[in-house]
Amino acid sequence: MEILTLVALIAIGAYLLKSHDQRRRIALLARHLGNYQIEKLMENLTEGYLRCLGEDDPERRQQIWGVLDATEARLAAQFANFAAEFARVDAAQTRVSTSPLATLPYAHLLFPRETFDLRAAFAIHARGINEVMHNRAGRSPKDKAYTLSAELFLMQHTCHWFCKSKMVASARMLARHKTPYEQLIASVSEGTRRDYLALIGRQ
Repeated sequence: MEILTLVALIAIGAYLLKSHDQRRRIALLARHLGNYQIEKLMENLTEGYLRCLGEDDPERRQQIWGVLDATEARLAAQFANFAAEFARVDAAQTRVSTSPLATLPYAHLLFPRETFDLRAAFAIHARGINEVMHNRAGRSPKDKAYTLSAELFLMQHTCHWFCKSKMVASARMLARHKTPYEQLIASVSEGTRRDYLALIGRQ
């Protein structure tokens, strides 16, 4: 009975420590994101893409693409500024665990070699979003929308990974956008995929 009580106390203590760390991470990210309209612009883009792809009138579709181009530019600029601002956060606060034991509290401190820097991840996402927005690869409007959506969703996945865990981030992506994590990686631009996989240790 004493062993069961000890196990229960350890489990409760681990849960409280993990919850405290998650609240700290959420507060840190929210404090910096609060200066921008990134989430709102993402919603506007997603809804706009769906509306445009469902439009049968070519002229009307072209008008919508023009409006969305402006929204994409605003979003890319805001995220670039956010990434530059977040780059000034102390490195000790921005480690993200890639360990299979990431569910343990403060896993990023227990296994420092199995981590990546969130600041570097945001820099990769900022470059990817900017590259696709400028359409240097010459994608069609539909392909550009698809690739930029993947860039944005992967960035969102990174945010959830930092705040909670990779497992939670992937589950949310599947529930919200019906998109598996591996499909996101396959759908972003080549540069983003290369740099992102290198960062998280999956070259």
